[in-house]
Amino acid sequence: MNIWLDADACPKGAKELLFRAAERHKIPLILVANQRMAVPKSEWIQTLWVEKGFDVADAAIVAQVQAGDLVVTSDIPLAAEVVDRGAVVLDSRGVVYDAENVKMKLATRNLMMSLRDEGLVSGGPPPYTPADRHRFASALNTTLLALLKGQH
Repeated sequence: MNIWLDADACPKGAKELLFRAAERHKIPLILVANQRMAVPKSEWIQTLWVEKGFDVADAAIVAQVQAGDLVVTSDIPLAAEVVDRGAVVLDSRGVVYDAENVKMKLATRNLMMSLRDEGLVSGGPPPYTPADRHRFASALNTTLLALLKGQH
């Protein structure tokens, strides 16, 4: 099992929790990014640098993810693709995506994008809060334990 992180847009607090989880559980964590970032030295943490460009990091994750891997992303189209490949997806606010809910989330995202394009809705997600970090920590722990026990 690997943990794949869509790292460019991931909040610092969630990254820190992932670094600790990779060390504690001895699970490879692969950060996929097109921007340089500080990453702790660890045999369990790697960085896969990709070219800048639309969905380049996403394509790198999709190309390498395997069933039973955990992918951490807030990118709903990416979540839908890797769920179809048998991966488990967790966003940085602690929401777990699976075959049951990812299609509805993708439809909602597409609707909101259309409404934004029409100027009917503005804004993006709210700021990342300590409560979001806490939900992510709890969901990460629960999800990793389930994956390690082969229950996901």
